[in-house]
Amino acid sequence: MMDQIGVVNIGGIEWKNPVATAAGTFVCDESSNHFDPASLGAITTKGVSAEPWHGNPMPRIAETPSGMLNSVGLENPGVDAYIDGELRALKDMGATVIANVAGHSTEEYMDVCRKLDETDVDMLELNVSCPNVREGGMSFGTDTETLSRLTEKVRAVTGKPLIVKLSPNVTDIAELAVATERAGADALSLINTLLGMRIDTRTGRPVLANLTGGLSGPAIRPVAVRMVYEVAQRVHIPIIGMGGIMTGEDALEFLLAGASAVAVGTAALIDPAAPARVARELAGLAHGTYREVHS
Repeated sequence: MMDQIGVVNIGGIEWKNPVATAAGTFVCDESSNHFDPASLGAITTKGVSAEPWHGNPMPRIAETPSGMLNSVGLENPGVDAYIDGELRALKDMGATVIANVAGHSTEEYMDVCRKLDETDVDMLELNVSCPNVREGGMSFGTDTETLSRLTEKVRAVTGKPLIVKLSPNVTDIAELAVATERAGADALSLINTLLGMRIDTRTGRPVLANLTGGLSGPAIRPVAVRMVYEVAQRVHIPIIGMGGIMTGEDALEFLLAGASAVAVGTAALIDPAAPARVARELAGLAHGTYREVHS
């Protein structure tokens, strides 16, 4: 637990501040028009897989009270295009980059991480908790033994600091966190989206073509804060807290719950400059509540 809001060390990598972007909500060409990626603690890029993924059919976004559902399905151009494109561009800008890694199988996760291990990406984040893909994703993140095996396998093929992004769609997230730490994770991200659904009352059919999607936004923040608090009591590695952070005060709540850093996601889909704004607002709170509570 840091004693002030400033430079933090996450898995051996120094961040200039404790604010990152959440995977899937930052697009280099667009987001960098609104803030300098190098001004944040880290930029977590969209999930990347061994081969291009086309994602789920439309419609795949739906608004909800105080949030949104998405079933994009980790659409991405594949790891080779990512290395030559977005990763290179962000490193040229001076950003600290976290590559979010997806896969349909353990071997796919390992293949992507092997390739990224040979690049100048700073950290890897295993996406084992996405509820929007039929194979892989959340299926790896809801079983302790499966998650431990995957973490161990990936740990063996990369020397990059390894973050594991945990699913809230489980009975005991702290149990999974402990198992992941034992398997070699350097840090944890939590939470990913909650599985949700909307039905159009005029047609009687689900709004999303994929039927269900991941719920994000302020609606899930109390759940996320609770889970960060529970996990912080059980593990010794850093936690990156996320889930409905819209303001600096929201971010501070996660730090008080035990997170070492935070990630801003859905807010950036409303205001592309939100991650940088949250970082500024959080810095403005540094001399008040945070130090008083932890002094």
